[in-house]
Amino acid sequence: MRTLRDLPQVTVTRKAQAALESGHPWVYDTEVMTDTEKVPNGSLVDVVSEKKKYLGTGLLSKNSKIRIRLISRNANDTFDEAFFERRIRYAWEYRKTVMGDDISACRVIFGEADQFPGLTVDRYGELLVTQTLSFGIEELKPVLFPLLYKVLTEDGQKIIGIYERNDVSIRELEGLSQSKGWFVQEGFSPPSSAVQIIRENGIEYEVDVENGQKTGFFLDQKYNRLAVSRLARGKKVLDCFTHTGSFALNAALGGAEHVCAVDISESAVEMAKKNARRNGLDRRMEFITADVLDLLPQLEKEGKKPYDFIILDPPAFTKSRKTVEGAMRGYKEINYRAMKLLPRGGYLATCSCSHFMDDGLFRKMLKAAAKDACVELRQIEARQQSPDHPILWNVPETDYLKFYIFQVV
Repeated sequence: MRTLRDLPQVTVTRKAQAALESGHPWVYDTEVMTDTEKVPNGSLVDVVSEKKKYLGTGLLSKNSKIRIRLISRNANDTFDEAFFERRIRYAWEYRKTVMGDDISACRVIFGEADQFPGLTVDRYGELLVTQTLSFGIEELKPVLFPLLYKVLTEDGQKIIGIYERNDVSIRELEGLSQSKGWFVQEGFSPPSSAVQIIRENGIEYEVDVENGQKTGFFLDQKYNRLAVSRLARGKKVLDCFTHTGSFALNAALGGAEHVCAVDISESAVEMAKKNARRNGLDRRMEFITADVLDLLPQLEKEGKKPYDFIILDPPAFTKSRKTVEGAMRGYKEINYRAMKLLPRGGYLATCSCSHFMDDGLFRKMLKAAAKDACVELRQIEARQQSPDHPILWNVPETDYLKFYIFQVV
């Protein structure tokens, strides 16, 4: 280390050293060799090898298996307010570059990909919505959140409030309680409503950041929805797992002859209907509350092929490596059924949002489903998450969304 700092020093194993030097930012509990009992939870610590080589500085999470998350690899960094402001400005300038004018609804901070481990910040119009999933970031909120407001408003963006969606069970692994509500800043009153109207790909959505899934909306599929829209003209489309109707609405706006949107959640279907009416697209759309796993076999049994474009956007079938095998069966079942239901020359858009179902496994599953359905897949596009959710090649956890469009022949 070139600079002496008044930070606790934590020695890690050779295994951890190798992972850190390869670019991964995590140190696991079993890789820590120093007794950290007297170090306050959430503290910044300098991580060193057994030979005292500086490896980085990170946030200590004493209750988590991920014991340290690096936020810097520069031994000369000073972790004051100016440091974090620079980081936030860097993240925001990146979004402006890769999203252009399309920044009124986007992800502003994407955890490790922006060197804010455990922090998600989404923008919906005039609101910022946050999830804080690591103890150290939770401790830094009083510094980070006012800086978020400062950076965006100084850039001419109107932000009227920050809403915290910390109602997720993963926080308990960090020793944090679940909660949701407005982040209170001195001199600011919380807005009267947690609902915002956003516009994406020419479509308006009502987003309830207090009660919607995740932080209120799925921003990562923005340009994948646009890809579907470009292919939908004149098609009869079945949108499975529609949630609030985003793929279905993009297909309808793209000129689909008819769109059927399906979800098991009645409240999601009602919101999808509301979004369709808001955009004047409801006349060419129908909405069904049903379990897709039951609906697809039922449609196949009827012996008809009423759709020539099927969209599969299921929730993550696996959230751990232990359940990948079962998830493979689930993904294969819905893709097999969709391929059987489509006529020759029909189109299939299919995806997985699980990091543990990596691209190799997903492609293997699709090949097996196509073989069993006695069809061939002509690939049109292979896509990933939108660039406001950047992928770090040294951090596989940031690469999670697989999205393919095929013609079934």
